[in-house]
Amino acid sequence: METVASRKNDSVPPLMLILSDWARVEEDSRRAIQLDHNSVKGHYMLGLAFLQRGENTEGIKELERALDLGRAANENSDSVELIWQEFAKGKYREWELESTKRLWNLQTLKEACEFALEEKLFLDTCPMEGFSDEATIAHSAQLELLRKVFTKAAEDDTTTEVPDYLRCSITFDIFRDPVITPSGVTYERAVILDHLRRGKNFDPITRKPLYESELIPNLAIKAAVQAFLDKHGWAYKTD
Repeated sequence: METVASRKNDSVPPLMLILSDWARVEEDSRRAIQLDHNSVKGHYMLGLAFLQRGENTEGIKELERALDLGRAANENSDSVELIWQEFAKGKYREWELESTKRLWNLQTLKEACEFALEEKLFLDTCPMEGFSDEATIAHSAQLELLRKVFTKAAEDDTTTEVPDYLRCSITFDIFRDPVITPSGVTYERAVILDHLRRGKNFDPITRKPLYESELIPNLAIKAAVQAFLDKHGWAYKTD
């Protein structure tokens, strides 16, 4: 009998077509992976099943496996993008949970430090004479330094802008699978392939002749993107 995850020659199905019975989806996916360890759909569907159960770490692991397999097998670009979107959602959710914990702990520690400084000011000042200007100025300086320290500590969890060199010059989205042209311009693989396969055999920016065989993976940018995402998980947000 044909299962959800083991149909042959199907692209990855959109979420709206996935069965609501995630336990059955997981069962079918595991069976598909047993039959073919490199089943893109099997790993994809198993990853979604894990995410639906709240097992984010396992879900991300399976979706990343599906993503790697899909790219290696030159799967349809729409299917690879769909997998990446779900993978990114899982990574963003993971960052969001961890970020909330980190920021809560930082705020708690900051308040404790502020209270300790207030106590120190009180203990260092003679009750009969009150707070001196010198003590007040020193206290204010310490509070300002404390604020800067905790602001710096929270920077990695603060949403800013993704640097331009890490974004595709056509879509302006952060790179997933960057490739470089002979002209030295880097594009998202799926985007430039779509451009070329529509008969436009030229570099969109330089307008020089360009063919699919000339595209080379930009490993340096790919590594830079991964390093940025590892440090700034908020950049996984896709909407």
